[in-house]
Amino acid sequence: MPPEPHRFDDSINFITSHLHADLLGRRSDSGAHETSRDELRARTLRHAPLLGTELVERVVDEVGWRVSGLGPLEPWLTDPSISEVMVNGGGAVWVEREGRLSKTPLVLDESVVLALIERIVAPIGLHIDRASPIVDARLADGSRVNAIIQPLAVDGPCLTIRRFGTRSVQLDDICPPAVARLLRWIIRSRANVIVCGGAGAGKTTLLNAMAAIIGDDERVITIEDAAELRLPGAHVVRLEARPPNAEGSGEVRIRDLVRNALRMRPDRIVVGEVRAGEAIDMLQAMNTGQEGSLSTCHANSPVDALRRLETLVLMGDVALPSAAIREQIRSAIDFVVHVVRRPDGTRGVASVAEVDASGDGHEPVAIRNLVDDRGTVMAVPSRRPRNPAAGSP
Repeated sequence: MPPEPHRFDDSINFITSHLHADLLGRRSDSGAHETSRDELRARTLRHAPLLGTELVERVVDEVGWRVSGLGPLEPWLTDPSISEVMVNGGGAVWVEREGRLSKTPLVLDESVVLALIERIVAPIGLHIDRASPIVDARLADGSRVNAIIQPLAVDGPCLTIRRFGTRSVQLDDICPPAVARLLRWIIRSRANVIVCGGAGAGKTTLLNAMAAIIGDDERVITIEDAAELRLPGAHVVRLEARPPNAEGSGEVRIRDLVRNALRMRPDRIVVGEVRAGEAIDMLQAMNTGQEGSLSTCHANSPVDALRRLETLVLMGDVALPSAAIREQIRSAIDFVVHVVRRPDGTRGVASVAEVDASGDGHEPVAIRNLVDDRGTVMAVPSRRPRNPAAGSP
């Protein structure tokens, strides 16, 4: 793990702060934009000629982080084993490593947290203040950021960074071989799939792994609030929603992008998450030729996922009765995959359910579980594949 800047003694912190201030002053005076590590090493040794090599490198890292990164959070943001970094009101910093939370020794002043938030949101034209105290953003590497400040965050500003994983995850890493084979068949058969689970359960990770199976001969359009999907296909078009600016204008919703994607000749549409009125547009897209589309939603089980979809459609200001919505769900959704985070921190597929296409619109949509909670495939799908070339599961 990288060294932690808060463990510097006072003299080292003084050198780091002095070099940082000096560097910022030089940049504003001369217009220079880059300073090499060799130059920073030389400046460090001029200030402290007896400093050991290891401490010199730590000072150089810290100055670089303060200038171009996220300062004291950088050691954890560069640690590949950490999936989430959380700064709570009051300045305590927590991290999630391999599914488990742990508290770091670092405590940040409120002014530092606010400066970090401003450094994240300012370059992308967003703004946070007491009038607009919540902001969602994305770092250059795809990591997702949420910030909330007072008066909504009672104890002080909170910053949550969900890191974008640099390592691709395969289906075999998430579920047993038999379940992985079933999911591969589901994708090849061009079934429409909803991935459900709780916050942090690994929905986007599983969606990435499943969508990676889509062939290079298919045009895939991904639609997300914050672009996290990284599909390896040769013909992938990525769309990202846009929040309103500081004046409250310029918003582009997921729903707008789903409608626009239908005009872009997609073979499949992948919606990172349905959470509002875009659910009806996604169902209609699945019912009108975009077979093999995928999406996620927050739910605790496949049954809950279908109920939530019904509720989300009603949030879209559509004058449809419940019976019509249920018929849309029955005909559009083929399978629901439930992913969970277990008590030991590991994530995996808990169930794969097939949606029952029969039934009356006045009855809730029924499902049939194909996989039990031990990861054993209990039954094969009864639905005919939308792509006959997929063969048998």
